[in-house]
Amino acid sequence: MPDTQKISLEEDEDKKLKAKSRKLSGGNSDTENAEIESKPPPVPAKDRDSIKSKLSLVGGNRNVTPKKNSLLKYGELIILGYNGTLPQGDKGRRKSKFTLWKRARPNGVKPATKHIVKNPQTSHVVQDATQHSVSYTLSRNQAIIVEYTQDEDTDMFQIGRSSEVPIDFVVMDTVPGDQRKDEYLVTQSTISRFACRIIVDRNPPYTARIYAAGFDSGSNIFLGEKATKWQTDLEIDGLTTNGILIQHPTAGFGTDPKQGIWREISVGGGIYALRESRSTPQKSCMIEDEDNILRDGSLIDLCGATLLWRSALGLLSSPSPRELEDQIKRINEGRPQCPVGLNTLVLPHKNTNSMTALEKQPYVYLKCGHVHGMHEWGQKDESGERTCPMCLTDGPFIRLQMGTESSFYVESAPPTHCFCPCGHMASEDTVQYWAHMAIPHGCHGFRAACPFCAAPLSGYPGYQRLIFQDNVD
Repeated sequence: MPDTQKISLEEDEDKKLKAKSRKLSGGNSDTENAEIESKPPPVPAKDRDSIKSKLSLVGGNRNVTPKKNSLLKYGELIILGYNGTLPQGDKGRRKSKFTLWKRARPNGVKPATKHIVKNPQTSHVVQDATQHSVSYTLSRNQAIIVEYTQDEDTDMFQIGRSSEVPIDFVVMDTVPGDQRKDEYLVTQSTISRFACRIIVDRNPPYTARIYAAGFDSGSNIFLGEKATKWQTDLEIDGLTTNGILIQHPTAGFGTDPKQGIWREISVGGGIYALRESRSTPQKSCMIEDEDNILRDGSLIDLCGATLLWRSALGLLSSPSPRELEDQIKRINEGRPQCPVGLNTLVLPHKNTNSMTALEKQPYVYLKCGHVHGMHEWGQKDESGERTCPMCLTDGPFIRLQMGTESSFYVESAPPTHCFCPCGHMASEDTVQYWAHMAIPHGCHGFRAACPFCAAPLSGYPGYQRLIFQDNVD
């Protein structure tokens, strides 16, 4: 079973850096040497310029914000269902997107030794808040504690529902956009307080691995007597209550709309087939030829929220926020008109309720794709369906809105399509990709959903090509 292992590093690079420091200072300046040694490994030149030019620097993450001139971005975790920000706004560690920066000092850990004890709560390993450990309770009188040691070659990032200090990215249950109210509250969350952890190599190629469960404020992970766990001659491992599921893209993010297979990740990083339901106490078979390494486009389901992993290099294929603004500008420069009111339509950059913006707001007939302004023609009944005056097709008539979370885009093409039934606009390849992606829903269900609002897709294929009456001058 895969486990956290020490990666073979390029030690010569550090030695050369130190030697160069001594040569420049003549071997007499300890301060200069210490300063150079503390600098992180340089970003490769071919990646540095492109990353700086296309990826915006997002600060504010505790212990993660990069220093000037020393940034290195591992990647991003984005919650599916939010269009660039949480409905109530991003606040502190609770936000719609979390950027993983190389830490100033490594905080990764790796398993070291095992201890057999009667009561893990009284063990000195568990009681020491600076000592990371995982406790597996086998019976009332026996438990195995796996002691972890510091790993100078990795950085650790933790995700969960808890707002305690060890959690870097606070994630709450996602409510689909069509069910959200001004004040909504999930009465009982299914997301674990310490859901999972990601370990990233500090040296190229900056491999990221995911593990179920995260360490609490006492640096411990506890799997109780009723938790799903197993022991062999060489190892012990287990699963969390509702499980952490992962899915890797079959041929790269956006390359192939065919979805991968959902798997479950263990506390030790092993890959297993899905259980009959999320909380079934029996584990399924281990998948020997798969691993816990995150790839660009990997999905992580926490049983209540689904995250998308985008690598720093993978994000270069997606449009930047500025490019999305330019796409909206080009649509508006075409001066699209409403075929009924003959007024010019303007796609807003952000959601707004001003009267002027509402009069120019584009709407679309989802059955045919014709874009209009708001008008009273063709209303059928209270169901909200209308008859399109261009082709006389009956169907829903809904407001168009731009999908502005750029990390969800698989390429930088113009937004020519929209998802059904929410009306979020995106490029053709983007809507096709997400329409084929079945996202976990409930204890054992799956469904395709809009990545910008989490609304389940309706009809086939789940999206519509937009037909603007533009450039009529």
